[in-house]
This record gives sequence, C-alpha cells and structure tokens, in this order.
Amino acid sequence: MIDTELPSTTDAPGTDAAPPKPAKAAKTSQKSLRRRSRELALQGLYEWLLSREKTSVISSHMREQANFDPCDAEHFDALLGGCIDEAAQIDAALARHVDRKISELSPVEHGVLMIGVYELMHCIDIPYRVVINEAVELAKSFGGTDGHKFVNGVIDKTAADLRAVEVEAARAARR
Repeated sequence: MIDTELPSTTDAPGTDAAPPKPAKAAKTSQKSLRRRSRELALQGLYEWLLSREKTSVISSHMREQANFDPCDAEHFDALLGGCIDEAAQIDAALARHVDRKISELSPVEHGVLMIGVYELMHCIDIPYRVVINEAVELAKSFGGTDGHKFVNGVIDKTAADLRAVEVEAARAARR
C-alpha cells in the first residue's frame, strides 16, 4: 500500500529548513484507487468466467466485500460490465496473440488479459504502457509463477494492434 502521509520534520524550531513538500496525494490516491478497482474487477471476472452469473449479481458480490470502498467504483463498473458485455470482441483481439485456445487459459490470466484489452480499447486516457504494467502487476499478484511474462507479451502485442499510433510513437521516441 502506498503511504501518502507527509513526512515529519526533525529540524529544530527556528531553523530555516523548508517545510516538507506535500505528497502527490491526489495522483497517488487515484492510482491506488484504480489499481484496487482492477483487482476487484479481476475477482469479479474470475467469478464470471467460472459461473457465467449475471453481471449485476457479481457486481453485488464485489460491492459487499469489506474492502470495496477504497476503489474507483466508476472504473470498476466500466471494467467488470465492459469486459463481460464485450467478452467476444475482447477474446477475438486476444486470440491473435495467444499460443493456445482462449478456453485453455487459466481464469486468472484470462481475466487479467480481458481487463488489459478493455482498457486498451476504451480507456484512452490510460497510456498503453500503464495498461501493460497494471496487467503485469495483477498477474504477479493473482496469477501463476510466470503468468505475468505471458500477460506482458500478449498485452504488448495487442497494444500494437489496438493503439498502433501510440505504440509506434513511443518506439520511435526511444530510437
């Protein structure tokens, strides 16, 4: 968890030490809220992939969790509902870059990949590198030992398809 408290100063009173700079709480807080919404959406997608329960039922399950409150509820709703509603299109985008049938993916990897592809398709305000990084972090936290490597490769290749201009610009800037 990211600590957003201001550091305390140990300077003696009367010194000319500058006051501590305020932490970037708004940006840090927003990022952690989005990360939490991704985690909850992944848990909801896992439930959906195993049960095919209605989105509203799964959303209710997730919202009943004691740790739901510290999340970006709007982003959670978009991810969970969007991934379920657009599962066929998302899976079609993934199918080009996975080395096996979509049905053979673990539910955790599948859910992480769905979130990543949904964000690439619809969350243009999130840079593609952030989408990749967040997907990798989800896979590290919830997936198998080397699942994050697989997720990284698939989302990177999918980003090149879905956000070709952004990816090419970033690659050109590195040259």
